Amino acid sequence: MTATVTAQAVDNRTFWINEEQKLDQQVQAALFPGGQTAIDRLAKQGKRPVRDLINELIDPGTEFYELSRIAGFGMGYPGVEDVPCGGVVTGIGKIYNNWTMIFANDSRVKAGTYFPITLKKHMRAQAIAERCGLNCVYIADSGGAFLPMQADVFPDDQHFGSMFFNMARMSAKGLKQITLSTGGNTAGGAYIVFMACQSVMIDQKAYSFLGGPPLVKMATGEVISAEDLGGARVHTQISGGADHFCTSQEEAIARVREILCLEKPQQVRIQRFEERPPTVPSDHIYDLLPAAIHQGIDVRAVLKCIADDSMFSEYKRDYAPGRGDNIVAGKIRIKGLPMGVIASNGVGIIFVEAARKATEWIVRCSQEKFPLLFIQNAPGYMVGSESEHMGMGKYGADMVRAVSCAQVPKFTLLVGGSYGAGNYGMCGRAYQPRQLWMWPNARISVMGGEQASMVLSTVRREGLEARGDEWPADEQARFEAGIREQYETQGHPYYASARLWDDGVIDPVDTRKVLSLGLSAAMNRPRDDETPYGIFRM
Repeated sequence: MTATVTAQAVDNRTFWINEEQKLDQQVQAALFPGGQTAIDRLAKQGKRPVRDLINELIDPGTEFYELSRIAGFGMGYPGVEDVPCGGVVTGIGKIYNNWTMIFANDSRVKAGTYFPITLKKHMRAQAIAERCGLNCVYIADSGGAFLPMQADVFPDDQHFGSMFFNMARMSAKGLKQITLSTGGNTAGGAYIVFMACQSVMIDQKAYSFLGGPPLVKMATGEVISAEDLGGARVHTQISGGADHFCTSQEEAIARVREILCLEKPQQVRIQRFEERPPTVPSDHIYDLLPAAIHQGIDVRAVLKCIADDSMFSEYKRDYAPGRGDNIVAGKIRIKGLPMGVIASNGVGIIFVEAARKATEWIVRCSQEKFPLLFIQNAPGYMVGSESEHMGMGKYGADMVRAVSCAQVPKFTLLVGGSYGAGNYGMCGRAYQPRQLWMWPNARISVMGGEQASMVLSTVRREGLEARGDEWPADEQARFEAGIREQYETQGHPYYASARLWDDGVIDPVDTRKVLSLGLSAAMNRPRDDETPYGIFRM
């Protein structure tokens, strides 16, 4: 028996390590858009890649936690198939030991212009910053909106103007908005400079204007250089639109750090215990994940790989065996920080008993001000007459209600299927977790491909039969195969992450590190008032 398990573990590990190599390839394409040629072009302009600047900006010896690295691939915009990394680098780093949200336009991607996915990524980072109480630094080098898609980036809510709306509101809350202009910022891009609490500009490299020289010439007949129109000297000495004049990127980075050096130190507003490493190696996760992604996962074993001392204090462990334990609940510590856990177990189908237990635990953690971690491998809520008569609908709704109203910081990790209402009850994207991550084995869609193919096939066949037509078996098979392929493509984590349905696809062995960074950043904001819950069903 042991030999069989061991052999299976080896197969699992081999499969998932190979999947991680595929993820690494995606990440490398995002990190180096245009390859060495693009880096050489920057060097001729006296610039360096934005991640080099970020590494100088954050505290020495600390790590920049980058969000949504594979956003923007395969978007199929007009004339632009890929927008590597969404065209903007976002993430969290420490500046004078304070967690700070950092944004950086990557001019290697269409001159830093904003596509719909760029806007979505930018504003997702702003939302995280606001909810976590983080200062923001913008490294600005943007040509503004991507003009061929102006109708998709300019006029609506959550379009271009919302970036500046968010900057103003965060500034009003005391969250510093600091801009370092390293290149040209035109039209809407200029407001990243002008809306900041303080702005730094680099001589002969940074420009900011509502209309560039060509537009000025067309509108007024005036012939003027970019430097004389909106260079660093103009805005620091004449217009007052910027505050700090620097002569190099290095000096500018140092100036931004200087601006933030006297910020009040952040405090983790929760009891922090002594950090203890897991007793189980983190890479043991590879052994636990079946290569067949729709098989069940022993989530208790997974928690031992990420929790301090591999300890999981479980709630109602013995309740309703076979039905209540498809969700496990309890508490763990991550690098000394406690959090409540709601985790899919086994195949993850949510029965009435599991939904009731999860709802209870969400309410209890909210009352105790414990942050919540949702680990999703949820095919959905149990269906059928028995389940409906037992109140699956109302108890599932209560679980969704509890998740919706909980005011404590919430985090979500997709480790398998995330389907239908199971996504809702387990704190999917719509329920505003502070951060949401996916493992490479995750899948997300309204239902599984097999189920969708059968539902749609049945509907089509019944429609044909009602008209007296027949559906040849081979045509039906091709139809069902096409649906399964569509759902597999659109449910894959790379497809999801490209569209920013998450905050990043992560290596399972990095889960503990990513969780601790996200949790630490979220817990420096003062705790919210008591959670106001909606009405629960009888």
